[in-house]
Order: sequence, then C-alpha cells, then structure tokens
Amino acid sequence: MKTTINKNKGAHLKSLFLLICLLSIIHSTAQEVAILKYEGGGDWYANPTAVPNLIRFCNENIKTKLNEKPRNVETQSKEIYNFPIVFLTGHGNVFFSETDSNNLRDYLISGGFLHISDNYGLNDFIRKEMKKVFPELEFQEIPFDHAIYHQSYNFSTLPKIHEHDQAAAQGFGLFFEGRLICFYDYESDLSDGWEDEIVHNNPPEVRLKALQMGANIISYAFKN
Repeated sequence: MKTTINKNKGAHLKSLFLLICLLSIIHSTAQEVAILKYEGGGDWYANPTAVPNLIRFCNENIKTKLNEKPRNVETQSKEIYNFPIVFLTGHGNVFFSETDSNNLRDYLISGGFLHISDNYGLNDFIRKEMKKVFPELEFQEIPFDHAIYHQSYNFSTLPKIHEHDQAAAQGFGLFFEGRLICFYDYESDLSDGWEDEIVHNNPPEVRLKALQMGANIISYAFKN
C-alpha cells in the first residue's frame, strides 16, 4: 500500500511540475510553437512554409506574440514541454517508441496540445501510434458547438482544402478528463492551406479559411 501511495504521489508531483513549466511558457512574453519530428520514415518536415505562415497570420490578426520561426522538437525530447502546442503532419509512416509515447502522454496530460493535420496517407499510421500514447482513448468527432470552432473565427464546417478521397472534412479529437488535448483534421489538409500560395495554388478565400481555423486552434491551445 505504501509503495502505491508513493508512486501516485510521485506521478502527481511530476504532472504538477510539468504543468507549471507549461504555464510559465504560456504566460511569457515570447511564445513558441513547434513541429513534431517523429520516427518511422514519414515526412514530418512536409509543408515547410505552413506553420511559419500561420504564425505570421496569428501575430497580425489575433495579436499573438509568437516567435516567427517554429522549432523542431523530437517526440522523446524533454524540450517538448517548452511549447504549448506542437504540430504534426506528413504523408506516410509514423512510429512512436515506448519512450516517445510516454513522453508525449505526459506532455499532453500536463497541459500541452497536439494538432495533427492529415497530409493524405497519414491516417492509418497516426491512429495506430496514438493508441500507444492513449490506449484508453478513442478519437471522437468534435461537434461544431465546441469552443475550438468559435475562438476568433466561427466555423460551422471544417474547411476542406484538398479533395483527397472526395470525402467530407472532419475534425477529430482526443479528450482526457474532459479536456481536448489533440485536434486531428482529416480529409481537410489544413496545413496545405497555410502554405505559400505558389505551392498548391489554392484560391485566396480557401487559404484564408484554413488560416482562420489554424488561428482558432492556436488560440484554443493557449487558453486551455
């Protein structure tokens, strides 16, 4: 019994420490976001202009003070706790080791936030790997009355940037103890909509909607 109490106390103190670290970052003058560098051979580095463009849009339109250049952070790195939100995208294989999974789990339950953008081909891999992180949770489709769709901008549908399989865009989430800790845009490809216009030749109105939804995600992550 004493061993169990000590383990629970240790886990509580660890979570409290990580939460304090995240809160200190969130309330600092200079704020940073990061791109998650994962193993497995998938192109974690896809869409290189996407997050910088989103940062610029947020700083200009919703008055954030984000550092203009996002950092790259490895899944198992303790540096992940320096960022209130991390972004993950790609087209192919994602692999989380046990260390990766434990570290990402600790980060998310301690106040961090993960945005996953399916860049087509990611779905089967990311769902399997996130099961390692939260075996007890299932991705749920997020209703459009959820706060993430109503931050600086209001959405009644998720913007669809590319056709892919000509299916409707969906926003899925993982909820831990009632808190949304991960937003997953599927059949939407929001991060393609954040890229430089010349990359995909998306119409300005489509890019604007993608950036506005991205701004909502950042705003939500920093507030919750």
